[in-house]
Amino acid sequence: MNELRFAILGTGFWARYQLAAWREIPGARCVALCNRTRAKAAALAAEFGVPAVYDDAEELLRRERPDFVDIVTDAGTHRRFVELAARHRIPAICQKPLAPTLEDARAMVETCRAAGVALAVHENWRWQAPIRALKEVLSKGGIGPVFRARIDYCNSFPVFDNQPFLKELERFILMDMGTHILDVSRFLFGESHRVHCQTHRVRDDIRGEDAATVMLRQRDGATVTVNLGYSSRVEHDRFPEAFVFVEGRDGSVELGPDYWIRVTTRAGTTARRFPPPFHAWADPRYALVHSSIVACHADLLGALRAGSAPETSGEDNLKTLELVFAAYESAASGRAVDIPEATVSHPNP
Repeated sequence: MNELRFAILGTGFWARYQLAAWREIPGARCVALCNRTRAKAAALAAEFGVPAVYDDAEELLRRERPDFVDIVTDAGTHRRFVELAARHRIPAICQKPLAPTLEDARAMVETCRAAGVALAVHENWRWQAPIRALKEVLSKGGIGPVFRARIDYCNSFPVFDNQPFLKELERFILMDMGTHILDVSRFLFGESHRVHCQTHRVRDDIRGEDAATVMLRQRDGATVTVNLGYSSRVEHDRFPEAFVFVEGRDGSVELGPDYWIRVTTRAGTTARRFPPPFHAWADPRYALVHSSIVACHADLLGALRAGSAPETSGEDNLKTLELVFAAYESAASGRAVDIPEATVSHPNP
């Protein structure tokens, strides 16, 4: 197996976990880190034994010629770095949200398509062990055709402690968590054609919304409701778990607290727990999320090797962003927003 050499652009809060997760995957080796504050990159490089450090991404790509880059910077810089990689004919993996606007995201996808290089999005939420297990249950069809579902991501976790910049975002929970949870909705239930959303700003020390309710009308006729909140005082306050309840013609399935999945049909209820894999480097508070980074990396690396599209290609992630921005449009107008089918049908590379 040929080893793929990669570089990470950005060495903020999530970079160390990205790097630790890559070390779990055979066949990938980090050869360089880049950060505008060089000392910050140097400290992380020393900790992980990465041989080269840069404060200029152009210089890194020119001198190191990595097989791909992993972009772990703020969303406002994503387009610049993706287009830089495309000019060097180097595939890019980009953190979510792919871009702060649909215009930027579409331009990034088109730039990479025109350059003939892969663009993938590190959308790891769908790779959580209990969510993959729930998808398997749904795929078996035991509860019959789904007509209604609900996804709840509601907690009071102090997310601003580690990422204080989130307080300053004009658009917060839909852009930060909505990208994850709406992608999970697409993964579990398919595409939507109508979005209705209401948002709230519960805290008075932030600029954006910290609670949102999104109702999706699916193309198959089902209804999916997504509840998001970082100011929710609830009995089962289990950040970062998302709870899912699905109703079908012949039964229901629930992903509840502590990774339990319960399936109920006329025959009764069965239950099984699907905890995440353990990794010593994972922050216990984020263990569910950090373990899913490894599974996401494996899919991305496999696609890079095969020259195929990963589950979370740039083209696919555009469909998730279209839901996010439709939700903002709906919240602003007070009306439901339709998503034409042509908008969600982007060709794979």
